[in-house]
Parts: sequence; C-alpha cells; structure tokens
Amino acid sequence: MTDEEELAAAFEDQRSYLHAMAYRLLGSHADADDAVQEAWLRLVRNGAEGIGELRGWLTTVTVRICLDVLRRHGVRREQPLELEVGMLPRDAVWEAGADPEQEVLLSESVGLALYVVMDVLTPAERVAFVLHDVFEVPFDGVAAILGRSTAATKMLASRARGRLRAGVAAADTAGREVVDAFFEAVGHGDVDRLLTILAPDAELRGQTPRGVFTVRGAREIAGQATLFRNARARLHPALVDGAPGAVITIGGRPTTVVAFTIVDGVITTIRSMTDPARLGQVVPAWVG
Repeated sequence: MTDEEELAAAFEDQRSYLHAMAYRLLGSHADADDAVQEAWLRLVRNGAEGIGELRGWLTTVTVRICLDVLRRHGVRREQPLELEVGMLPRDAVWEAGADPEQEVLLSESVGLALYVVMDVLTPAERVAFVLHDVFEVPFDGVAAILGRSTAATKMLASRARGRLRAGVAAADTAGREVVDAFFEAVGHGDVDRLLTILAPDAELRGQTPRGVFTVRGAREIAGQATLFRNARARLHPALVDGAPGAVITIGGRPTTVVAFTIVDGVITTIRSMTDPARLGQVVPAWVG
C-alpha cells in the first residue's frame, strides 16, 4: 500500500465522525459533506508529516472550516427533518424542564443530533457546546480550536446551554397545551374531546416492531387512542425534532416516542415509534 493509500484509508476511518460533527455544527448533510471533503483536500496538501494525532488534527481543521461557513453565512435556522420512521435514529429527543446545570452528554456512536433552536447560538457558542457536550472533547482542546482560553471556552458552553434550554422552553410552550389536552383525552378515553383536538384530515404515522402503519382521519385516529393507554405508563414531555412531543416509559424503559405537528391550534400529524431496538438508540439514558 502506498503512502497516499494509507493516508486515504486513515481518513476514511475518521469520515463518519467528522461528518457527524460537521452536521451538528452546520445542520445540513450537504454542507457537512462539503466541510469533510475540504478537510480531506487540506490533508492531501499538508501530508501526514508533522501530524502527531490524525483524529485531533482533522477535528481542528473540520471545525475551523465549519466556523468559517457559519461566520460567512450566519448561523441559519435548522430545518427540522420530517420524522419519517427510517430517519428517526438520527433525531434527538430532549426532555423539557431538565436541570439547568445538567450537561447533555450524547453518545457519538448513537449519532444523535440536536434539532432545537440551535440558531440562537453564536458560532463560537455552537462549537463549544457541540464539541464538549456532544462529542466530549476536553475544554482545553476546544479552546485551542477556537483560539480562546479554557475559562472563556467553558463560559461559551455554559452560555450555550442556558440559551438552548431557554429556547427549548419557548419552542415547547406553543404546542404543549394541545399535546397535554390530547393525552388527557386519551387517558380518559374521551373520543369527543379528541375530535376537537385533531384536524379532520389528521394523520397518524407510526412504526412498530411489525412494520410501518398510517391512520388517516380524526375519527379513525381517535378510535386508535388505546394505542397510547396504559395504566403503568409514565409520560415525559419532550421535544422531538424541535416539535412538541413525548417519551412514554413503562417501568423506566422507553416504549414510545411521539411527535406532533400542530397548525392553528389543532393536531395535523402524529408520528410515533414503538420499535424497542430503535428506541434504545434514540432516547437518552437519562429519560426515564
């Protein structure tokens, strides 16, 4: 194997990690691909000579490329993914009302993304938060990438957490009353109440271990309300892709993730997943 082939193989070993990081910073797979490709081109121009630790070098280069993009174009509002069941393992569930001092540590291997008002952060805040809280890069490493002191970088991450939690609370408020009313009606088996909460042409899209299903129409969905009823179930209000939703647990184990699309005060779409294998991937361990 030639030196160039060895360098390419070493880079490919890091590609998924670099893409995941760039994606969280830029909010777009296409932009993340471009950033990772640019990192590869810079590696080719630089060569391996003088690089002590390739992963760290590539992290620094990729993040700085992303910073340039964010500063050049501004931090854009992220486009929430349509929560199709096949894409759910990439999505994040963030429980509303968590302890403000609790750090959100998400596993890189799970591939979770934070689709929650990330546009409220400055580029530097976003980098400090994503690298430290999501990818567990030590603060001194983040500081070196940003060209700031470790203390200043810690402040950036702390400020980012505060802004994100405030943003989550604000985003969650708008539809929470409707969602609460839905689950209250479900709990009481109140079909008439459900019909006032659901749009006439509402859709329920779901995934179970047996496959995907779709239920159309408010009355039909109301008739399926027992899907969400269980005396032992505990409801955790949550944001799913930045939309109001819930994580349902039984005995501390997540059994269902539900997301709602709300238009003009009524529910137009309900997206649910009850596949245990996928739930084990997408729900943070501290939900429960």
